[in-house]
Amino acid sequence: MFGLLFVVAVGIFTLWYTQSPNEATRDLPQRLSAKLDKLWEIAQESLKSQRYLRAEKALLTILRIDERNATAYNRLGILYAKQQAYGDAIECFEIAQSLEPSASSLHNVGLIYYETENYEKAALAFEQALAMKETVASRHIAYAKVQEKLDHPKRMFEHLERAIELEPSVQSYNILADAYERNGEHEKAGALRTRINRAINSKNPPAARIKQPRRVAM
Repeated sequence: MFGLLFVVAVGIFTLWYTQSPNEATRDLPQRLSAKLDKLWEIAQESLKSQRYLRAEKALLTILRIDERNATAYNRLGILYAKQQAYGDAIECFEIAQSLEPSASSLHNVGLIYYETENYEKAALAFEQALAMKETVASRHIAYAKVQEKLDHPKRMFEHLERAIELEPSVQSYNILADAYERNGEHEKAGALRTRINRAINSKNPPAARIKQPRRVAM
């Protein structure tokens, strides 16, 4: 029903970075910082080109130099997730979270638990991420999808609607329409898709013309 896409900066299910490599190395001595910057460049380029072994070696070298580098652990977790080494990915994200608590690391842990069908733990991780200051639409959508797996439709719809409040995009509305369909709310799904199509075919941006759907009564 829901394919989990392990991608960076694309799609609803998105693995999140914590801080940038430059921020992670700025307090180190200049000579060492330059070496780490080079390693970060190798790691980033290798991740993009799917040269995972090369990326892993660069990230592990960074951690040998700076063993408390939360950003490196987070990137390493992303690398392992891309290779479906989920146990290693969770370990890396949890270490990153222990070193530098962030919604991004918690979100990443939640995604792994979702992929491995451990929905209770996924829900807990997403709840903790949502409780932190930073919140974005994709986190509410991820949490909503876990709630559907746990058979909590009311909570699912609440968070899909919250996602639309944060990011009223055609994609977000389509996700809500799909949820209506799966829950037997075919009239609501059809009405919402009609509004989406009208908005797309109009001159105004779709988000400006699609009205917020009413909360579903359960």
